[in-house]
Amino acid sequence: MQHEQQVAIINRIFAHIEKRTTDMSLAIGLNPVEEYFSPAWQASEQRYLFHDRAQLLGLRGLLRDAGDHLVDDLGGASLLLVRTPGGPIHGFHNVCRHRGAALVQHGGQCARSFTCPYHGWSYDLDGVPITLKDLHYPQLPPVERQLTAVGVSETHGLIWVHPHAGAAIPIELHGLEQELEAYRLQDFFHYKTRRLQRRMNWKMVIDTFLESAHFPFLHRESIASLFIPSLGIFDAFGDHCRMIYPRKTINTLRGTDECGWDLLRHSIIIYVLFPNTLLIWQLDHVEVWRTYPDPSGDPAQCVAEVSMYIPQPADSDKARAHWDANMRILIRTVEEEDFPIVEAVQRGLRSGAQSHLTFGCHEPGLIHFHARLQQAMVD
Repeated sequence: MQHEQQVAIINRIFAHIEKRTTDMSLAIGLNPVEEYFSPAWQASEQRYLFHDRAQLLGLRGLLRDAGDHLVDDLGGASLLLVRTPGGPIHGFHNVCRHRGAALVQHGGQCARSFTCPYHGWSYDLDGVPITLKDLHYPQLPPVERQLTAVGVSETHGLIWVHPHAGAAIPIELHGLEQELEAYRLQDFFHYKTRRLQRRMNWKMVIDTFLESAHFPFLHRESIASLFIPSLGIFDAFGDHCRMIYPRKTINTLRGTDECGWDLLRHSIIIYVLFPNTLLIWQLDHVEVWRTYPDPSGDPAQCVAEVSMYIPQPADSDKARAHWDANMRILIRTVEEEDFPIVEAVQRGLRSGAQSHLTFGCHEPGLIHFHARLQQAMVD
């Protein structure tokens, strides 16, 4: 985020502190509870949100060097992505074109080719077979021998994947381009990823991060004391949006030269990158949350991953201990505080007690996110 933008936001925060206010929507939001448990609703989401759109995979640090590769199956289909010697990332369905076996089981480094464990068909990093004998398959056209490509785009240090597009796709950031570029996300290193499966709809993972009114209650023994209560800065960027929760330490900037103001040290900055990803700036590192409907098809379950990216490689015991502690705090907060109560909310939605959830005017992030989801399924 550019410095002048940080100064403008800090001044917005100071104005709210003085008035004891927060960013507000013009009206409340009424969100149908069936969004969270209806199979028909989830079928529409699968079509309009996940089939027709690109989703964020993570930061460049996942695939930093030539030959770095990974297998991603969080969205259901198994995808193989690899950084090529020329620089671009190539993506394929992780399916051998011979008999459909999974070509690669796990990610790794320094790959020059991939060999199927079933019958030994091998492919180069462009997805072209290199051991196939024409004599054995004389009528098989070349295109039927190559791995099936998926769309991959890389911009501002972010990797996007479109499983149902065969080539790179344009990514619309709606004004976030310069802001994201200023973070230099391409310089961060992937540290760890943790997968979570929970008995709640996939959208509730994102809902959890889009308001801070619950901090003094749900997080009173953990993180609540760090933040200014019930103060959030909201901005929309097309389908995407940004929430900022200032830490109490931001008050130390009062009366100091604006040239030295640093919003990043005194807040948590949360981006919702539509439709299903959170990009979170946390003081000195970045978290990426990805959430999907559970492959079983049950709308009341989801699968999510959180990845931590750090500014320097963790190449010492001291560094690893530091980042492991950060990861433990992150996981403990959501696993022991947020997600248990949200799972109870999920169960309660089936009770018939209400037809809608009510999002207050002080929860503009929730109102925007769900309005955009609903609009995407109309468009």
